[in-house]
Amino acid sequence: MRMKSWVKGTAVAGIIAMSTTLTGCVVNDEGGHPEGWTPVEVETVPEIAAMVPEEVAADGILLYGTNPPFPPMEFKNSAGEIIGSDIDLAAAVAKVMGLEAKPVEQEFPMILPAISAGTVEFGAAGFTDSEERRKNYDFVDYLVAGIQWSQQPGGNVDPDNACGLTVAVQRGTVSDTDDVDRRSEECVTQGKPAIHKLAYDSSDTAANALVLGRVDAFSADAPVNAYAVARAGGRMELVGDIYDAAYYGWPVKKGSDLAPALAKALEYLIENGYYEQIMGQWNLNDTFIDEAKINGEPLASAPHTTKNSQQS
Repeated sequence: MRMKSWVKGTAVAGIIAMSTTLTGCVVNDEGGHPEGWTPVEVETVPEIAAMVPEEVAADGILLYGTNPPFPPMEFKNSAGEIIGSDIDLAAAVAKVMGLEAKPVEQEFPMILPAISAGTVEFGAAGFTDSEERRKNYDFVDYLVAGIQWSQQPGGNVDPDNACGLTVAVQRGTVSDTDDVDRRSEECVTQGKPAIHKLAYDSSDTAANALVLGRVDAFSADAPVNAYAVARAGGRMELVGDIYDAAYYGWPVKKGSDLAPALAKALEYLIENGYYEQIMGQWNLNDTFIDEAKINGEPLASAPHTTKNSQQS
């Protein structure tokens, strides 16, 4: 992914409850946790808790900005509670650090300014860890994801040969601003028909357009597209390979001692199987990382130290 400033990681693939006919509107029913979901219980690790900056640890609360709907990362259930893989993972890292995680719902463009202002400590909202954003923030990388397409079952869509097709995207996402436009330009250069792009305000409506046969394909981030397919009652299927992979990260203030504390907590979850359990419950198996990183660098080489960790 080549994430532009302020553009959300990718399309928001809503949880799709299928209508009984194709003449009606497909209902976007967020529902709740996936079948078989159970809370993942972790313990506080004192040496990691000791790394938490005093100003964060003082009240025992770890505030983070998030922006539902972005399933399966964050969305609201039928009771209006924010749930998702980002929420579960944030709760787990906070517990390891001896804190209680509390999400703060914000407009996506306001999360980074809120981190700068200190009204939240970090962000968990599908942020792509980009070079541009690293100029002002550090990122604790917690998964890797790329773009993937979907089609109706039995279709013959090839993302590398999609000239003349109609493709749905969410407006303002990488699929909209980069992926489909780039592919369409290549078609025109080769003297072939352009791709007809239909941009929707939300990704659930873009996915619904595919289900209803109004488009040939749907381009979105692989995790959210896979989640939509899993919820689509057999009316969507993934097609083609995942490409343009990039890290999703938790942004914190540049140079903040919170970054290494978050990274060590994440590393603990990875090494002890909690990370795999949390991510797997949300069907994010293809996004796993095998080590925590800061700005794309392993902890051993990341340019961060903390006073607390040096005292141990």
